[in-house]
Amino acid sequence: MRVGNWIKLSHLSAGFIAVLVGYTSSVAIIFQAAHAAGATDAELNSWMWALGIGMGISCIGLSLRYRSPVLTAWSTPGAALLATSLSGLTMEQATGVFLFSSLLITLSGVTGWFQNLMQHMPRHIAGAMLAGILLRFSMDLFLAMQTQWLLAGLMFLTFLLARIWLPRYTVPLALVAGIACAASLGLIQADGLAWFPATPRFMKPEFSWSALVGVGVPLFIVTMTSQNVPGLAVLRANGYQIPATPLISWTGALGVVLAPFGGFAFNLAAITAAICMSPDADPDPRQRYKASIWAGVFYLLTGIFGATVVGLFAAFPVELIAAIAGIALLGTLGNSLALALSDEHGREAALVTFVCTASGMSLLGIGSAFWGLVFGMSVHLMLRRSIR
Repeated sequence: MRVGNWIKLSHLSAGFIAVLVGYTSSVAIIFQAAHAAGATDAELNSWMWALGIGMGISCIGLSLRYRSPVLTAWSTPGAALLATSLSGLTMEQATGVFLFSSLLITLSGVTGWFQNLMQHMPRHIAGAMLAGILLRFSMDLFLAMQTQWLLAGLMFLTFLLARIWLPRYTVPLALVAGIACAASLGLIQADGLAWFPATPRFMKPEFSWSALVGVGVPLFIVTMTSQNVPGLAVLRANGYQIPATPLISWTGALGVVLAPFGGFAFNLAAITAAICMSPDADPDPRQRYKASIWAGVFYLLTGIFGATVVGLFAAFPVELIAAIAGIALLGTLGNSLALALSDEHGREAALVTFVCTASGMSLLGIGSAFWGLVFGMSVHLMLRRSIR
């Protein structure tokens, strides 16, 4: 096959935009999750290396295997969960959580647990839990206006205007506006920025039952329900009938391998995947998988230079990071709330799940996401029986 068939501007641009949107919309949440676990700079660099390499390998491998635009991603809702749940845990315990969750994902793919789990987990409960997790991050957008009103306000205004004229590029444009504003105000500290490869660092896993139950199980559920379910739906909606079992199994297995280096969760992408599946990527649906392959190449590059990515975002003011994370999660939060409240008969259970999860409560050393599921499912089962 000729090299020219693989170097097509539409494939390159679609792959680059998908990676750009993925990183700019949620890398700040990854930093918050790592810092919640007390990560050092070296460990944070290893996280970025593992995530970039994992997404690159899976995008290229699965897209080539099935000749379909299979795009993978880290679990953004999972990172949000970790940012609120890893406080008090050591990095070794956090690594144990990553390994446990990835094992569950692998088993759910191999054994068919995924289908059975979805039958017993009402979608409005899952949506309510996700909304509770994301609430604080969206609120941070407006809290950032207290200290840097011009910076955060300009980013929010850019986001709104882009929603009207350039809806595909809302988050990148908001980030560009934020960077330009921060630079003009002298808020960017880029003195120590240098291009050098990231170095993977092995972090020995340590298993704590409270961490596995309180963080590992919710991480698994959030990744499966809020990432893999819509990821499969996007593939199906675009006419790609790839079996779910190998996709879930391989992303889970990749997480098992890379968890000790910081790869906390890998899953199917939804929003960024749609970019590579659009007619803009290629008029021929059979050729769009090449856009995902290029996305994998860009992911590999971001993984190799993960330390530079970390240094680049560390140079930005905290208000910029908080604002871009809040902007990026507004849509997901809205969709989650809409899903949570869509079932009139399940609204009370969804509200209990949402409020409990958003509260940040902790009982018996177990975080609020797990208790939100417990209380929400209890209310759901009780009210369903009373109706009968």
